[in-house]
Amino acid sequence: MASTVRSGYSALSRGRYSVAGEQYFLTFNLQRPQRGLDGPLLLAHLRAELVTGEAGGCWKVRTGVIMPDHVHLLVQLGHRSSLAESVRQYKGRLAPALHHRGLNWQHSFFDHRLRLGEDALPVFLYIFLNPYRAGLVRSGDNWPGYFCASDDWEWFGRMTDNGTPFPEWLTDR
Repeated sequence: MASTVRSGYSALSRGRYSVAGEQYFLTFNLQRPQRGLDGPLLLAHLRAELVTGEAGGCWKVRTGVIMPDHVHLLVQLGHRSSLAESVRQYKGRLAPALHHRGLNWQHSFFDHRLRLGEDALPVFLYIFLNPYRAGLVRSGDNWPGYFCASDDWEWFGRMTDNGTPFPEWLTDR
């Protein structure tokens, strides 16, 4: 069974293509069934480390959401290090705070590189709507773990209902 799990993790990195300046949709998970990333102190720490990654040239975070058991990000990869190294640094800097709370990152991560001409709007919507669709927050309230770069919020925020989703966005089609 262990080899099946390892090959699954290996499959996540197979074909990983790291290009500076490209946009990547990323997902990091806690080991299942752990939850707890949404506590106020840890949430602040997770966000602060994203800023540290930006300052260090790893990436520019366009939008993201911190959920109780996972993190979704849309980043533009910087020129300083590879995608895998940037993620390793981010998760590694957070590991002591997670361990202190009895939490651990799942091995590896999911990534999808947005291709030339691929619209980022579906990724923005997926990230923005994630806590609402998970039933963690009502449609008129804001999720504290959501964030968006100010230049992206200029265009994306105008598409929302004053920073929250329109009710029709939350219905299954």
